[in-house]
Amino acid sequence: QVQLIESGGGLVQAGGSLRLSCAASGRTFSTYTVSWFRQAPGKEREFVAAFGGGDGSTNYANSVKGRFTISRDNAKNTVYLQMNSLKSEDMGVYYCAVRSMYYSGDYGVEWTYRVWGQGTQVTVSS
Repeated sequence: QVQLIESGGGLVQAGGSLRLSCAASGRTFSTYTVSWFRQAPGKEREFVAAFGGGDGSTNYANSVKGRFTISRDNAKNTVYLQMNSLKSEDMGVYYCAVRSMYYSGDYGVEWTYRVWGQGTQVTVSS
């Protein structure tokens, strides 16, 4: 069973950058699709970005396209989320999650993800 540990969250000014990490232990990431979700206070959790297992395709929520970049380092068994030009609406707890690379379609369907990390807080000050 894979275990996920997120890190890299913190406090940043609007317009700034952060890089989140999602490290896996137990199994290699290469057979999983890895996604980032976030949850703002009082709101439902939402999909942010995905890195497809196998082909390495990427997918982003419209709200972060052009500002966020998801990537994977197979040697470190880690997936990253580079977040630039941060806005107040990006604030929340960010979670990484994995699902089988054989699932296709909507990356935002939470029940398709088998394992979730504990989350890392991102705070954006204006």
